[in-house]
Amino acid sequence: MRDAHTVRAPGMLRLATASLAGTAIEFYDFFVYGTAAALVLGPLFFPTFSPLAGTLAAFGTFGVGFVARPLGSMLFGHVGDRHGRRPVLVASLLLTGLSTVAVGCVPAYDRIGAAAPVLLLVLRFLQGLGLGGEWGGAVLLTAEHAPEHRRGLWSGFPQIGPAVGFLLANGVMLALSAALSDAQFTQWGWRVPFWAAGLLAVAGLWLRSSITESPRFLELGDKARLPLAEVARDHWRLVLLTAGALAAGYAVFYAVTTWSLAFATERLGVDRTVMLMCIMAAVVVKGALTPVAAVLGDRFGRRPMCLAGCAGCALWMFPMVALLSTGAPLLMFLGFLGALIAFITMFAVIAAYLPELYDPRVRCTGAAVGYNLGGVLGGALTPIVATALAEHGGRVPWGVGAYLTGIALLSLGCFTLLPETRPVRVPVAQAVLD
Repeated sequence: MRDAHTVRAPGMLRLATASLAGTAIEFYDFFVYGTAAALVLGPLFFPTFSPLAGTLAAFGTFGVGFVARPLGSMLFGHVGDRHGRRPVLVASLLLTGLSTVAVGCVPAYDRIGAAAPVLLLVLRFLQGLGLGGEWGGAVLLTAEHAPEHRRGLWSGFPQIGPAVGFLLANGVMLALSAALSDAQFTQWGWRVPFWAAGLLAVAGLWLRSSITESPRFLELGDKARLPLAEVARDHWRLVLLTAGALAAGYAVFYAVTTWSLAFATERLGVDRTVMLMCIMAAVVVKGALTPVAAVLGDRFGRRPMCLAGCAGCALWMFPMVALLSTGAPLLMFLGFLGALIAFITMFAVIAAYLPELYDPRVRCTGAAVGYNLGGVLGGALTPIVATALAEHGGRVPWGVGAYLTGIALLSLGCFTLLPETRPVRVPVAQAVLD
């Protein structure tokens, strides 16, 4: 049954594809920094530190982006709840793209001294600010256009964006790493992916130029005057629960894509090209499974999928670090694959789940703040904590496994306290395009 807001499948496909593309571009910007932090930023911008301290410092600037993301969700959430979801997509894409290009232009420490890491820190903060607004705008536009019984499916499209962005970022890094000598890659090659962000931003703006405003926003009569204040007053418990629930997904994803890259190349002596290929192969499978998990969320509910994903993470973290410590490409790939399948089981449905938890008048702020606070808890700290734990853990970093398992159990507890939100039950066979 349709209502006045339902958009037919051809229109939904265009909208979802545009949201996916924009999200992919912004996450490309964010991920390319994480890869550079794992591979080259420590020696270039913190050369007076020991190798371990330099890596920790580089991951510290990486973490600043996560700290900025909740602030970005507050800023852009206000815009989204007061003036519409569509303006958020344009402004966030511009901010993230320009700051990413600027990172590629920052001279190294040997050229401008302490100003180099300071500039890096500021630009990483701006990157996070932009990305903090991106997710809420892209997801809400898709979710609020979609028919209720297929909201999980269509909202899952923006969730494919991070996988595409990661593959783009690491594919470029992989190609440069293979084509250039170590000296060339360290001197200028790592900057190329950051410069490419400018072209991608232009493409993203063009794709989003045809997106229409959310019909559910347009029907709101009494818009929240101060959305953040309303969220803090009436929904603070929900924000904290969603942040805690999502922490495990962030921790697992960045343990796989960022920390493991640094650990294997520095501690195990694995070639960086081999590591990038192992991680990228697992991310490809994760991206392909995203719509499958999203459809299952429409069939079985959001909360059961999230509980299953969290439980999978808790059970798989020790096997993952054991497989990583072998240094064998196939075994490392299997370790990463298991972790990312558990991750996407919950994160494929989050784009439908979070908006359904919040009142429409504060949905852009509430959902985005909860989502990005989870990033601070799980994503910002994981590379730093895992690097420190692995330094004292021998060849097999069991401490990292214990840390990730603990976060997964915390998130599992938070999900048990959240309600189910799926509007209607439909058979999987009916979750196809109208």
